[in-house]
Amino acid sequence: MRLLVGAAASVAVAGSLTAAPPAAYAQADGSGLLSPARPGEGRDRDHLTVTVRNAGGGSDGTFELYCNPDGGSHPDPGGACAALERDTRWGQDVFASAPEGGFCTMQYGGPATAHVTGTWAGRPVDATYDRRDGCQISRWDRLVPLLPDMGGARGARGAKA
Repeated sequence: MRLLVGAAASVAVAGSLTAAPPAAYAQADGSGLLSPARPGEGRDRDHLTVTVRNAGGGSDGTFELYCNPDGGSHPDPGGACAALERDTRWGQDVFASAPEGGFCTMQYGGPATAHVTGTWAGRPVDATYDRRDGCQISRWDRLVPLLPDMGGARGARGAKA
């Protein structure tokens, strides 16, 4: 009897360790079973405001971007959302500043600046961009087409059609 009670307790403990937290699931479907939540469910839609200045070529302005589903006044919402998704990784901030004390090439990429605010992946965003040196140019180019292509991203990603 003692062996049977011990085995039953072990099964109960193992079952509780493998159960996912309720927040990880959407509502029960018609069969009464819980199905995993789809991306974007249970959180607000991703929304960013992008303000670009001194980029020229009609790129200046303030644009709204929504992702999942993609939309807004941004000139390329699908491409911008794809660029953000590509660089989004667990535990890393896609909008992080260039590391302090890094070695950056002393090149000037022009007077363009950008300010990105809003919410991405459930986290607040307030990031500024410029092209004052090689590190900042690389940081900007990584987010093209969220930020306008100033010519540097073509070499890094191949010629565009």
